Amino acid sequence: MDSHDGQRDPDSALIMAGIRALHDRLDQIERRIVPGERIMAGERAGPGGHRPVPAWKRPTQGEARWQVALAVAVAVALQYPLPGRLVLVHPVWLLPTLQALLLIALITANPHRINTQSRVIRLLSLTLAALLSLANAYSLARLAVDLVQGTEGNNAGPLLITGGTIWLINVIVFALWYWEFDRGGPVARAQADRMYPDFQFVQMVSPGLASPDWEPAFSDYLYLSFTNATAFSPTDTMPLSRWAKMGMTVQASVSIVTIALVVARAVNILK
Repeated sequence: MDSHDGQRDPDSALIMAGIRALHDRLDQIERRIVPGERIMAGERAGPGGHRPVPAWKRPTQGEARWQVALAVAVAVALQYPLPGRLVLVHPVWLLPTLQALLLIALITANPHRINTQSRVIRLLSLTLAALLSLANAYSLARLAVDLVQGTEGNNAGPLLITGGTIWLINVIVFALWYWEFDRGGPVARAQADRMYPDFQFVQMVSPGLASPDWEPAFSDYLYLSFTNATAFSPTDTMPLSRWAKMGMTVQASVSIVTIALVVARAVNILK
């Protein structure tokens, strides 16, 4: 008995040492695997047992310029027909024309893909967003004050058109801000400089339902802004950072005020 037990103890020690060595080796291999490449439950593995890294987690060629350029051009064009009393700077065409020139400069500097890291381009882009926001905020505030004082809105049709125009510009403006700051902006997203997103899109939590080449583009932020302005709350895209939550809160508040005042006044004077 003693002799057998004496043989059994070294064997057990060797077995335990081998198991520990195997665990250590597996831990080393797991640490070498990029988190985005690890196989998750329910996902299809690619060659070598790894799934493709989603585009929003890796460097890409950058987002196409045309989506954001088209949306900003619409926002600029919508300011021209606004009544003069709702315009911040006179003559009425001055501020929209300045915005259009900034947009042309941005397109000229980076016409195809938004992938050029430049402080000047970044500053011009933020300046354009700020001018759009300032002009539309003044128009909305002036319209709200005039409606409360009873000096605005004698005809339901023009009032609804004006209110709808300001509301639509507001949707584009907030989409532009979301797009400009999510994970540091379009260039930072293209270079995958920041790991943690400010907005969680459906494709991020369900990568099996999207192409590996999917990454958020301006149209995704425009949809986010539109749904927040109509539902007054997040729908399928969740804000993660504090600034994203506060931004969506401000947009929902502005949208509620715009719709409530304009629709209420239009219903009262509707014949």
